[in-house]
Amino acid sequence: MKKTLLVLLTLLLFISGCGQKEAKQKYELTPEGIISPKVAEEIIKDTSDTVLLALKNKDAKTLSEYTHPIKGVRFTPYTYVSLENDIIFHEENMLNFFTDQNTYVWGAYDGSGFDISLTPSEYFEKFIYSKDFISPDKVGYNEVLTQSNALENQFSVYELPIVVEYCHNGTAENASLDWASLRLVFEEYENKWYLTGIIHCQWTI
Repeated sequence: MKKTLLVLLTLLLFISGCGQKEAKQKYELTPEGIISPKVAEEIIKDTSDTVLLALKNKDAKTLSEYTHPIKGVRFTPYTYVSLENDIIFHEENMLNFFTDQNTYVWGAYDGSGFDISLTPSEYFEKFIYSKDFISPDKVGYNEVLTQSNALENQFSVYELPIVVEYCHNGTAENASLDWASLRLVFEEYENKWYLTGIIHCQWTI
């Protein structure tokens, strides 16, 4: 049984490696090895806008349909993608996202370090759709539009992703410290692009 599982795992890794190589040959990459902003926008704009609208409308059915069928969706509350602490929801979880009354630990609050213990709906209000991102000040495709004190690592964690950033600049009365961005991360699987990450960015201590 163990031998069979090892063979299957090796085969999956081989197929994944071949897919990544083909993708790199298929798309125009920057010197940093990511898909160029122009090409990224052409590929993903309609898909990303559809997902964003589904988020705004709390349309769990559409979100589940765009959820990566293998990797699911990883939730990152503060810019830095943590492989150890970020929660991953798969298609079924996404379908029940707004009705799930369970409390999860999504990471730690900036500054205090206390656990972010919230239901999915509570997390959605604080760390996903915290601004009206359907009407952003700026949109970036594989471009980092905002900078906090957290490290930027999404392009090294995800496999040849397209990251769409919807940014609100913040207000003058708050010296723009109330800025926020929502980043939707997409990866290609079997010639279709799926949502595989949701990253919330804001000013941090």
